[in-house]
Amino acid sequence: MTRVSESLMRLAARVDAIAPFHVMEMMKEAALLERAGRDVIHMSIGQPDFTAPQPVLDAAADALRRGDMHYTSAVGIDALRDAIAGHYAHAYGIDVDSSRIVITAGASAALLLACTALVDRDDEVLMPDPCYPCNRHFVIAAEGKPVMVPSGPAERFQLTADDVERLWSARTRGVLLASPSNPTGTSIAPDELKRIVETVRARGGFTVVDEIYQGLSYDAPPVSAVSLGDDVITVNSFSKYFNMTGWRLGWLVVPPSLVSAFEKLAQNLFICASALAQRAALACFEPATLAIYDLRRLEFKRRRDFIVPALESLGFAVPVMPDGAFYVYADCLNVPHAAGGDSTALANAMLHDAGVVMVPGMDFGTAAPHQYVRVSYATAYPRLEEAVQRLRKLFGR
Repeated sequence: MTRVSESLMRLAARVDAIAPFHVMEMMKEAALLERAGRDVIHMSIGQPDFTAPQPVLDAAADALRRGDMHYTSAVGIDALRDAIAGHYAHAYGIDVDSSRIVITAGASAALLLACTALVDRDDEVLMPDPCYPCNRHFVIAAEGKPVMVPSGPAERFQLTADDVERLWSARTRGVLLASPSNPTGTSIAPDELKRIVETVRARGGFTVVDEIYQGLSYDAPPVSAVSLGDDVITVNSFSKYFNMTGWRLGWLVVPPSLVSAFEKLAQNLFICASALAQRAALACFEPATLAIYDLRRLEFKRRRDFIVPALESLGFAVPVMPDGAFYVYADCLNVPHAAGGDSTALANAMLHDAGVVMVPGMDFGTAAPHQYVRVSYATAYPRLEEAVQRLRKLFGR
């Protein structure tokens, strides 16, 4: 058999345009320490320590027993689309026709479908810096150009309508937002979100809003961008609020006129989302299950209310109180450690010297990444307390 040198295998240029996910390198380092016998507290990955509640597991087991595992429609099973539409009515008071809901293989597939449908080569898409790194990479995969807009504490680390008006050009196609946001845990104020949508609409562009953390809102009732018009595209997921990360299930709400285009793309790119995950997810919307989720939301709030002042007592600054998700974007400039002010060096020191994993800001953009670390409090409360004690010892506090 002839062996062909790998050097002759040409990769597409888009591969080089997509940066590595540095948090995964931190996780590899943490795994090495754990294999060597170290106890490591994870405050890095955005994965709830809660798993799918028993009613969801029971629904999955029932689907397995029935053998209900065939392909579904590319846009998902009707019962799940109806249940999601009912959830919008119950939780947000929004009337959404279930025909506008497209079930996807996670929010990642939803964002990929949106970018594939809406972004042409060299189209520019505005998004805040910092933001979830994969968002810009979805635009790049569609051969578009993400325009990262530096967004600091004064803007709650979010894009503003003034940014959109100032930066919109002949090549701008739309905006990609997240509310609440990863990595900052901050939401866009409802009035500001409405202004952004209206500014984009006036220019004939698209607005895509990632709402995967919306169920985890703590200080005010959540507001969905679905309420701002049927031309707004929203992305949601069963991973975060519904605690089904590995099930890979999400959804889109799309304009009625675009459903067929999204369906065609989904048919060709994914066939359909997991039939098992879809059948299990039906149980998410039962009253008893929703009651479990709300208790878990309150537990996340309790953790936030502990970790923010704890970080400040360690020398971190929290310039914007996170109001959702399970992240804190913490300023490490004045942390009392030799690596203070350099988030990458500090993250490495916390991992190796204290056994605590946090994520340096380099993954999330180019606006002051070395000044910030992302702290995830999606881990058990006693482990958060232990992490603070370890860091207190490390920093001499």
